[in-house]
Amino acid sequence: MKTPPLKHLRSLSVLCWAIWALGPQAPAQTPPVLNLQLYAGLSITGSVGSVYSVEYVTDLAQTNSWRCLEFLQLPASPYLWADKSAPATGQRFYRAVQTGAPTNMVFIPPGTFRMGSPTNEVDRYPREGPQTAVTISRGYWMGKYEVTQGEYQAVMGSNPSYFTGDTNRPVEMVSWNDATNYCGTLTQRERGARRIGTNSVYRLPTEAEWEYACRGWTSDRRFSYGDDPGYTSLTNYAWYNGDGGGTTHPVGQKLPNPWGLYDMHGNVWEWCQDWWSDNLPGGIAIDPQGPATGSLGVIRGGGWYGYGRYCRSAARSSFYPSYSDYGIGFRVVLAPGQ
Repeated sequence: MKTPPLKHLRSLSVLCWAIWALGPQAPAQTPPVLNLQLYAGLSITGSVGSVYSVEYVTDLAQTNSWRCLEFLQLPASPYLWADKSAPATGQRFYRAVQTGAPTNMVFIPPGTFRMGSPTNEVDRYPREGPQTAVTISRGYWMGKYEVTQGEYQAVMGSNPSYFTGDTNRPVEMVSWNDATNYCGTLTQRERGARRIGTNSVYRLPTEAEWEYACRGWTSDRRFSYGDDPGYTSLTNYAWYNGDGGGTTHPVGQKLPNPWGLYDMHGNVWEWCQDWWSDNLPGGIAIDPQGPATGSLGVIRGGGWYGYGRYCRSAARSSFYPSYSDYGIGFRVVLAPGQ
């Protein structure tokens, strides 16, 4: 990572927003009410469109203790950023460090979308509703490809896959437990090599993060590339039972979605972080995490042996966390941890 020149950073500032209560004019003896919320902030000058790691410490002498608050794709320069993670009461020092893209990862910016499918979507299942207005409040890095057998072998020292012979195939025969163990081991390795921040983590995407990334700004479509009710174009984007040939395939051979992610439709199903719920929450949700507890894990995306309906952006299914199958793999995200 390269740290921008000091001239690109301005010192800590405190930002104040005043929210006035509007209504009928109060009697003269009643003072106006002023509500204040104070947030610490940072003015960032840099390369518009580049991704920065916004970090803080509470003691400048602790040079190895910078903690990432968020990954920010700079929308303008200079840009006034505010830390809304905590009130501006304690002491925090901030910096913004320009980051290069981690190997084979794509930055997914924050935004909103409709999670799930409408009741009139072709080949829809009831478990894909009710549609939920979801806000993803912070950007994250997501694997451009499903985790390959070669990557899994390099981190875990073994390859459990059924379909071998090409280490660029996605790893399969991995349970949710295996996938989360991989993420934890990879996190420790990359922190030790100082390639990620002290609190950054590799993990499975939440179900909402997965669908948001899959759709790529296409909330009203069955697939990231369009509706395709007859599945005539699916073969350009996915390995499924219409073209899979009874096996997995090396990652990245089909066309990507609008954000440059490959195999979000088909090849192997992908584990998500959440516990399974029979229905989506409905209404409005910000960064939903799924149920607090459960007995089933979520899988998304469809696989090489399934029908096209299972490759739709809203399609979802579940298995026990200990279950493994030659059609289930995963991909990872990189995000700030606690």
